[in-house]
Amino acid sequence: MTLARLAPAIFVLLWSTGWVVAKYAAVYADPLTFLVLRYTLAILLFIGFCLVTRAKWPTSWRAAAHAVISGMLLHGLYLGAVWWAIGQGVPAAISGIIAGLQPLMTAVAASVVIDEQLSIQQKLGLVLGFFGIALAVLPKVLVIDTGATPIHLLPVLINVLGMAAVTYGTLYQKRHLQSGDIRTIAALQYLGALIVTIPLALMLEDLHVTWNLQIFAALAWSVLGLSMGAIALLLYLIRRGQVSRAASLIYLVPPLAAVQAWLFFGEALTLPMIIGTVIAVAGVYLTNRKQQA
Repeated sequence: MTLARLAPAIFVLLWSTGWVVAKYAAVYADPLTFLVLRYTLAILLFIGFCLVTRAKWPTSWRAAAHAVISGMLLHGLYLGAVWWAIGQGVPAAISGIIAGLQPLMTAVAASVVIDEQLSIQQKLGLVLGFFGIALAVLPKVLVIDTGATPIHLLPVLINVLGMAAVTYGTLYQKRHLQSGDIRTIAALQYLGALIVTIPLALMLEDLHVTWNLQIFAALAWSVLGLSMGAIALLLYLIRRGQVSRAASLIYLVPPLAAVQAWLFFGEALTLPMIIGTVIAVAGVYLTNRKQQA
């Protein structure tokens, strides 16, 4: 099996653990403060990795700026918005539905921004994927006790803006970073993420962190498994294939996260979640399947 075949499955498996880590880490640290720590460690490790492997850094300020800006969008604004919104009371189920909108937003925007054409089969796959995600998480939304934990409009809007940021960031990556060393690009992207996240953490949080074994474990997995492993695979996928095909993999993340929450936190795994997962997998298959000539 080649990396090109294994990369999508490995990416989805790694990225889906981010939901579990976010829930776990929120007990011990403010969300944006945790992201600042995560990005700082990721920068240091990527720089060390680049030096050891003699990776090539961008030869122009323009190329470096493109990497920083893409990091501000893909990591700083996206994860910052989602984590802050969940910290403000947006249920994970609603956040999952909003995340399910991203492949559709990417497919529509890609046809306008970079003139990427989608077949009828791919369009059907995108719609099926979103329907599967909605079916998987909607029952959890219906049982929310809004009287006890009111859901305010502003955090929901911030969550949507986060999805818009990662959508545009994916297209920006496709347009401006088709060449260059992925290792150095990733290091510069986390610099861009810090430029966004540090001011937000200072303005919105108390910078609370409970230093214990649990927070170090969450940081270790967030940096090594997510910030380094998953993101490197995502950049690889974006560079190799269509933007909308890479984005369609996001459909599989919320169902897998629900399974992991069932395993680690005892959250209910319902029949609609299982059916929704099957539909989402079918949607991803149609979006990524090569058509016959």
